[in-house]
Amino acid sequence: MEKTIQTKIPERLLDQAQVLINEGWISDLDALVTEALRRYIESHLSQITEDFIRDDVRWGLYGSE
Repeated sequence: MEKTIQTKIPERLLDQAQVLINEGWISDLDALVTEALRRYIESHLSQITEDFIRDDVRWGLYGSE
């Protein structure tokens, strides 16, 4: 299942992305954004998980405040 998103990015970053597409490094902007998001999540997954656990423990000890 795929979802469509809308986002704003700096023009310079979009220009750099377009260079990669034009040079054939990736097929299109959709593929580039998907790959970038996948790599970001993979490289930060342990930190994200740890943050969630800490938040849960904090909530369990002190409540929602």
